[in-house]
Amino acid sequence: MLVAAAALLLGGGGLAAVATTALAGNSDPEATAGHEHTTAATTISCPDVGMKLRQVPSGAKLQVSKGLATLDRQVHDAYHQWMEGGDSEVLSRLKQKRASTIGTMADAIAKNTSAQTDYLSKLATCTTKPTGVDGADSVKSTDGDGSQSQYYWQQQQDQTQDQSQDQSQDQSQDQSQAPQPGQDGGQQGQIQGGPSPEDFADITSVEPNAGNPPFAAPRGDGASTGTFTTECGRNEEGHFNSDNVIVTPGVGNGAHHTHDYVGNKATNGFSNDRKLAESDTTCNNGDQSAHYWPVLRKLDGTSLDQPGAGRDGNNGSVLTPSTVTLQFRGSQVGQVQAMPRFMKIITGDAKAFTNGTANANASWSCTGFEDRQLKDKYPICPDGSEVVRTFAFQNCWDGQNIDSANHRTHVSFSDQDGRCPDGFTAIPQLVQRITYDVPEGQGFAVDSFPEQLHKPVTDHGDFINVMPDDLMARAVNCINNGQNCN
Repeated sequence: MLVAAAALLLGGGGLAAVATTALAGNSDPEATAGHEHTTAATTISCPDVGMKLRQVPSGAKLQVSKGLATLDRQVHDAYHQWMEGGDSEVLSRLKQKRASTIGTMADAIAKNTSAQTDYLSKLATCTTKPTGVDGADSVKSTDGDGSQSQYYWQQQQDQTQDQSQDQSQDQSQDQSQAPQPGQDGGQQGQIQGGPSPEDFADITSVEPNAGNPPFAAPRGDGASTGTFTTECGRNEEGHFNSDNVIVTPGVGNGAHHTHDYVGNKATNGFSNDRKLAESDTTCNNGDQSAHYWPVLRKLDGTSLDQPGAGRDGNNGSVLTPSTVTLQFRGSQVGQVQAMPRFMKIITGDAKAFTNGTANANASWSCTGFEDRQLKDKYPICPDGSEVVRTFAFQNCWDGQNIDSANHRTHVSFSDQDGRCPDGFTAIPQLVQRITYDVPEGQGFAVDSFPEQLHKPVTDHGDFINVMPDDLMARAVNCINNGQNCN
């Protein structure tokens, strides 16, 4: 339960909401230290250029990568200005900067291919989005040319989410408690915003909505019922960075939030396939794959003046997972085939709060309650129960590409019956499960891009398959023959 009070602060044409939260019944003043915070009434919402890319030739990849990182930095800076009381001119300037950056990216693509790039020029305009729990309110914003446009936030679920629901992959709708702005440890210039009290839910009040156990291997006639589990540790070695090697290779701090890594020890923004293949690993059996996800932070008022941390509005102490389980499972309708080495998969959407839920795939729960999965809430777990994050990855492959321009279209989810889309074939489905011992009454939040306000719906996982071919063949054999291997 949360006790929350809100007031409006007006200044300089900007609008912000102040929310104060505390866990009811918590009599320990230290337990709620740092839990007073402010959240923005609106955030900045821009078209996701990376998600819209149709083709990126090899000769344009670095320029496009740098452009995507620049676009994120521009939104970061504009959001900071907005939070400091900026007015509609913030959006006008942002549009001009984005148009220039997008134009440079389009030129690089056009120079290396005959593909049309005119569609990219339409993605420069940003607007604002209300930060309410349901996002149903509309908000007027200047679209950069002086006119007023009406922005409507639409809660939508696409086929991907429907499929993951039907496969017992329901995902995060929870919880209570939040701070983040106002917790910068006295440092100046820290971005403020999120999470909000409405971003949390008591797991005991959630009705069962998933399988028991959820994310279990397929069963029944015709299914490939085996599993293959790889052991890679809990990041005991402290492998962290704020890079994004899949989306923005060749760029530092491309994620604007800190990633937690297990597996391949060389993974950073500058890792190419050769470096990954030559690297040591924390996994057993010589599995050099890279697994990573945004860190989870305890909102204890601490802040580090570093990229991906305090400089990007990610404050608090990083929580070390209690357990990390990495398991591959089969198909409901037949055998799976091997993943190609160096295949890259992203599941979930780090910008789902402003992009919408088409690619969202967050799943939050508590140990002992995993038949209750939350999509856009953090769970409040009872005493003795740990927070659980689960990522069930895409399980269908186009049979040709190890990646795609938007890092999405080369893979897909099967339908509710387990069938892949036409032209796709079943591959082992990776399920990443991470648990955390979060003290009862302690606020926490996932790292995010600043304008995403640490919303739980933005949680996501990343995977680069660097299994040796013989190990992948062993995994496929185990899965197809109904064995449970590790």
